[in-house]
Amino acid sequence: MSTAKRALTAEDLKHIDVCSDPQLTPDGDAYTFVSTVANEENDYASQIFFQAVNEQEPRQWTFGNAKNSHPRFSPDGKKIVFQSTRSGVPQLWLLHTDGGEARQLTTFKYGAVNPEWSKDGRYIIFNAPLENGEDVTVQHELSKNEREQEQEEKSKQPLVINRLKYKSDANGFHDDKRSQIIRLEMENMTFEQLTFVAADHNVEDFSSDGNYILFSANLSENEDFELKNDLYLLNLKTKETTTLTNGKGQYGSARFSPNGGKIACFGHEFVYQGATLSDLYVLDTETGNRTCLSSDWDFQLGDAMIGDTRMGQSENGPVWSDDEQHLYFLGTDYGATGLYQTDLNGELNVLYKDNSHVFGFSHHDGAFILGISTPVNPGNFYHMNSKGQLNRLTDANRELLNNIELSEPESLTFKADDGWEIQGWLLRPIGFESDKKYPFILEVHGGPHAMYGQTFFHELQLLAAQGYVVLYTNPRGSHGYGQTFVDACREDYGGKDYSDLMRAVDYVLDQYDFIDQERLGVTGGSYGGFMTNWIVGHTNRFKAAVTQRCISNWLSFYGVSDIGYFFTKWELGKNLLEDPAKLWEFSPLKYAENIETPLLIVHGEKDFRCPIEQSEQMFVALKHLRKEVEFVRFPDANHELSRSGKPDMRIERLNHITRWFDEYL
Repeated sequence: MSTAKRALTAEDLKHIDVCSDPQLTPDGDAYTFVSTVANEENDYASQIFFQAVNEQEPRQWTFGNAKNSHPRFSPDGKKIVFQSTRSGVPQLWLLHTDGGEARQLTTFKYGAVNPEWSKDGRYIIFNAPLENGEDVTVQHELSKNEREQEQEEKSKQPLVINRLKYKSDANGFHDDKRSQIIRLEMENMTFEQLTFVAADHNVEDFSSDGNYILFSANLSENEDFELKNDLYLLNLKTKETTTLTNGKGQYGSARFSPNGGKIACFGHEFVYQGATLSDLYVLDTETGNRTCLSSDWDFQLGDAMIGDTRMGQSENGPVWSDDEQHLYFLGTDYGATGLYQTDLNGELNVLYKDNSHVFGFSHHDGAFILGISTPVNPGNFYHMNSKGQLNRLTDANRELLNNIELSEPESLTFKADDGWEIQGWLLRPIGFESDKKYPFILEVHGGPHAMYGQTFFHELQLLAAQGYVVLYTNPRGSHGYGQTFVDACREDYGGKDYSDLMRAVDYVLDQYDFIDQERLGVTGGSYGGFMTNWIVGHTNRFKAAVTQRCISNWLSFYGVSDIGYFFTKWELGKNLLEDPAKLWEFSPLKYAENIETPLLIVHGEKDFRCPIEQSEQMFVALKHLRKEVEFVRFPDANHELSRSGKPDMRIERLNHITRWFDEYL
């Protein structure tokens, strides 16, 4: 019987099981997690699984085509609350851990999300989008027909806009609903609205004594013009709200210490605008004193890894130890993410870090559940005991991985033109033969303040499966290499970041004689799309290029993107009103006449981050100049097409990319 493995295909995207959100039981003997896969309805189904740490296989707790997620154990471990779309929109459901059917807890008109238990199990707090003046005690969930009718009526009405933040790539055009915090009293099933300001409130935590709720929001009168996010304490007895942070920064991921006397959180104050590294703070709830633990660390806290197969939220930290002497969190450093520990003096220890991507964790009494992905495995869960010993619990993509051959990345480091050290990885094509010459593709990540690294990336593996050498690097501006490095591309787009990438290509052409120097391709999305446009406007060394969800004209980007009005100045130093000439210098469209590389343009019709008009301008200019160009528009797709778009559209996108490179390389 043959054991030969086949090459990965675009269609394999539908068969990848993406795991997320591990949650240990209160006794630490078992955990739940969420598994997301494509379903037969050209969408995704998410299911909740349960597994004891001494069991070989997890047990599935939810079924069907709905998205079931965010499971949270009651303090006694006998129930979980979770959110599910099974009734049409996300609502809260309750499931007993000893069996039985799930019971629906909420019927809010526009859904309910992010449930958290009080420490005594009497209450659940959650978020719900509400219009001003809505009564939470008489909420009625719309039927499918009612939702469709409401949407149809809405589509016939003009949209009146009065806010600067009137749209977002994630949610489309905004309306008057705001995310409020609701408390559900479990014994009598009564609901109480706790926040009322016309702002989005995010549940952070419940104090151990049940008297306070910790939440984040921007409650400033200037909220529409600010990107700040503060932490607040809500006294449930007096209903008074206390501001914990200074109104100068962005704070979140906040947690009470077990006794409620301290709060740990991530945050920063925009010292380097969007390139500012997050810090870890501890706030004293009595005195209001704030201590920064991370001032000497110089790496990004949380998970800044880029991939195309991560769905669902997972814990990044900070999480308190039971004795309140330590905090646990994920960190992003030098192409990998790991689990870190610090004491309250900022003494840092690495608990787990390897050539991998730790995408989430859960903690109990010195032991952890870790979610780990590698370049050749989309992800599994592991139990790490108090001695640091690791035991794999799941084998999520066993059948798929047993049948496909994947390329192990070769790590490389080279010197930039000015001596800076740049990290990257090279994938050899599947079926590699040393005496053959292979075409080459340079991949450029988005952000730009993000990081390629040791995680599974379907698109990169697909190109290797199609016979290409694939190079992906972290030029300056990327996370993972400290504050100076991540800040270094600001006001220099197309400068040293561009030269880093060209130096990367020079390096691998010099080091690997199996790359055909006459068959070079380049592609990237978002900032990577900007850079692809910039590259082909400044060199003709590439014989094919694919620009995805790109930026071509910073002048128009300022007014059409959901982030343009602030991002332009953050990254380029000026906005449209201050220095249009400078923005034009940074715009790839200015250099369209120089482009000789055949260019495929890929864009989603509903991309509000880098709107499709950016691609329209580049296409029209190149077509008008009679250049070799093609434009593929994806209906109903936003900026997240490659990561969470409809499965068929994601596959179609990949097929167009490989078609273009096959034709010209």
